[in-house]
Amino acid sequence: MSFNIEGGNFSRAGYASSEIKKLLKQLNVDPKTIKSIVISLYEAEVNIVAHAYRGIMEVEIDDKKITTRLKDEGPGIPDIGMAMQEGFSTAGKRVREMGFGAGMGLPNIKKNTDEMNIVSTVGVGTELIMVNYF
Repeated sequence: MSFNIEGGNFSRAGYASSEIKKLLKQLNVDPKTIKSIVISLYEAEVNIVAHAYRGIMEVEIDDKKITTRLKDEGPGIPDIGMAMQEGFSTAGKRVREMGFGAGMGLPNIKKNTDEMNIVSTVGVGTELIMVNYF
């Protein structure tokens, strides 16, 4: 499955994660596992909406796991170590006024995935790979 994510379009933020949640329920994945997966997917999706120009979410599901690859075109993350700290945010005032940008996105993703890998190039964008086992 593949979803295009439009930067700045908060009205569509959460669409892809909602669709994946429906599919996981149909596959009878454990509800606790679904919750963790959806939290991480939503956080990653909102990060693209809040920080990038555009992005794509690609999802692969097999009988043992779900692997999600998110790749965006945007400003990139200058210091991933700082971005992984709870409360650290580069979100602008507009994003924070909408209730986003509290600096919990990447920490919540890490807490809710079994494997997480993030690579970012300033001025180019960010790629995030998440794996959750069933």
